[in-house]
Amino acid sequence: MSARLWAMSGLLVAIGLILQVSLFDAFAWQGVVPNLVLMVVVAGALSRGGQAGMVLGFTAGLLMDLAPPADTVAGRWALALLVAGYVAGRFRQDTPTGRPSVTAVVATVATCSFVATSIFALTGMILQDPAIGFGEVLRVIGIGLFWDVLLTPLFLPVLLTLYARADAEARRA
Repeated sequence: MSARLWAMSGLLVAIGLILQVSLFDAFAWQGVVPNLVLMVVVAGALSRGGQAGMVLGFTAGLLMDLAPPADTVAGRWALALLVAGYVAGRFRQDTPTGRPSVTAVVATVATCSFVATSIFALTGMILQDPAIGFGEVLRVIGIGLFWDVLLTPLFLPVLLTLYARADAEARRA
């Protein structure tokens, strides 16, 4: 990716993170908020491929790990979003046209949400995060999946359009 695309990705991650920890915190359902940063990672990976998705996922996840009110072991979201970026990027490479259908995009977000939330929750259990039981993990994964799929039609088309325009500008330059 060009420096311009990385800068745009960084800005989108920052905006997503700020909205996620401030505005969307008011919409928390049993403590789980929509993961807008995941949406940015999936859009970047669908637009640029697995390698860019992994770098973007790791960076975005590390910012999530360190952003207040973070109270968990740093690196858990970095690992989770790195894997999600890889999964979404591999999906991009598996489509013949490079432009997935709407159904495929929703399925990709659902898969990445399930994978990322599962990795985050299971690493919490392994690292003995305070009092997280298996039933709690399943509840968090289910609610996270619901939120992310619900918000996909609102956010992902905008993000994919921004990436497509930035990519077109980078090719012209």
